[in-house]
Amino acid sequence: MMILSAAFHLLIFPGFLFLSVVGLLLAGIDRKMLAHMQKRIGPPLMQPVYDFFKLLGKETIIPAGANPYVYRAAPVVSVASLTVLALFIPVAGVAGFSGNADLIVILYLLTIPGVALVVSGFASGSPFGGIGSSRELITMISYEMPFIMVLLAVAKKAGGQGFAFGLQDILAWQGGHGSMISQVVMIPAAVALLLIIPAEAGLHPFDVAEAETEICEGALVEYSGTPLALFKMATSMKMLLMSGLFVDLFLGGIKTGMLIPDILIFVLLTIVVTIVSMTVPHAVAARLKAEHLFRFFWTWVSAFALLSLVLAWCGL
Repeated sequence: MMILSAAFHLLIFPGFLFLSVVGLLLAGIDRKMLAHMQKRIGPPLMQPVYDFFKLLGKETIIPAGANPYVYRAAPVVSVASLTVLALFIPVAGVAGFSGNADLIVILYLLTIPGVALVVSGFASGSPFGGIGSSRELITMISYEMPFIMVLLAVAKKAGGQGFAFGLQDILAWQGGHGSMISQVVMIPAAVALLLIIPAEAGLHPFDVAEAETEICEGALVEYSGTPLALFKMATSMKMLLMSGLFVDLFLGGIKTGMLIPDILIFVLLTIVVTIVSMTVPHAVAARLKAEHLFRFFWTWVSAFALLSLVLAWCGL
């Protein structure tokens, strides 16, 4: 039974099937809302799904100068790491795995897709891929420090005298004290995480690693067919996971106690977080240069995260 339960969580809910289907739909909602904000009709809601299956039917072309093994393995590793990550982020309180160090595991697993993208760019043998990989490294270095401080601030607020690194513990704390965002001292951390989400997902205005008009998709410039489809799916998965993480960390006190309504509420909240953190910045902001991105995260975003951490540490 334990094996069947683990397989269900990994493959069905909240694992691969739930993550991929809802992630692609979330990407479609993001594109549709962006189009309306820009006074366009936009693509169909199911366009990311159509694109995914279209790419699956395309030929996979491996450049002559590429490392074929790394080229094929990178997107698989990216999707696999995000699927495992989904087991640690509770959906309506349901998680495949839970422990006392969930936030630390989540931090490590979120790093793997970025590293896979970096490796894929260098493995492609393209100069555009190399530039994209370098930019992805800069992006990762930029947002990792404030992201860690946001997680520490939440863990400290929920942990009282110590730190609560388990997501179930954080959700339980919010069940008794109200959502984390209702605590005034945690609002700066919530703002910081909303700014980190599009950078973690590699989306505009922090998409310096792909930058279609500058470096022709960067690290993905030589990708096609199934590997490209997997990378696109990984982006959609990360959109859902980052929005879901925000829901658990800051809105986790909103529950009805019934599984299906809770899942629907969770999905609706992730849609709201996606629109606020990804769609609106895409509509109103231009792409940042790499040096501006670095300065932005190490000054303003870090200041917001550090403020909440200090206040939580002081017991406020």
